[in-house]
Amino acid sequence: QVQLVESGGGLVQPGGSLRLSCVGSGSIVNRYATAWYRQAPGKQREMVAFISPSSDMINYADSVKGRFTISRDSAKNTVYLQMNSLKPEDTAVYYCNVQGQRGQGTQVTVSS
Repeated sequence: QVQLVESGGGLVQPGGSLRLSCVGSGSIVNRYATAWYRQAPGKQREMVAFISPSSDMINYADSVKGRFTISRDSAKNTVYLQMNSLKPEDTAVYYCNVQGQRGQGTQVTVSS
């Protein structure tokens, strides 16, 4: 069974940065594509970033382009989401998803 653990969320002021981590069991994040999603209260779930298994295909939601960067460290079985220039509208629970499985999520709150 796939196990994914997200971490790195927290409270940050507008304009700040956070780096989220998604660690997968059994090298799952190295063998399959990984996507970061977010879910804010009262809003639809949104995929914010995607990375292919070989990292040669990367996509971002328009809402985060130029501010978020997804990357993979294969040696650590980890996919990261570097988030810069954060805005209040980025506030949400962030999940990583591999093969339809997700972790418990990590809360990101952007507020002054």
